[in-house]
Amino acid sequence: MIASKLQDLVIVALMRKSGGTQRRWRAVLGPIKVHDPRTHAHCNWSVAPSGTSREIGEVERLLDIIRLEHPIVSDR
Repeated sequence: MIASKLQDLVIVALMRKSGGTQRRWRAVLGPIKVHDPRTHAHCNWSVAPSGTSREIGEVERLLDIIRLEHPIVSDR
């Protein structure tokens, strides 16, 4: 999976679970940062969500699940 597709997947899941708009969740989530799998062998991506504490909590809970399903992504 590529980072942009993962970002879309996360945003759709957030909208389904918590409501809100795609634009808002995209702003809260921010970009997917892809790291070198040689130094991040278990999960090579991260995000730095920003927003309200409730929004950040929703993102973090969902990411715990998504990281298990998609631990390694590419940037292309």
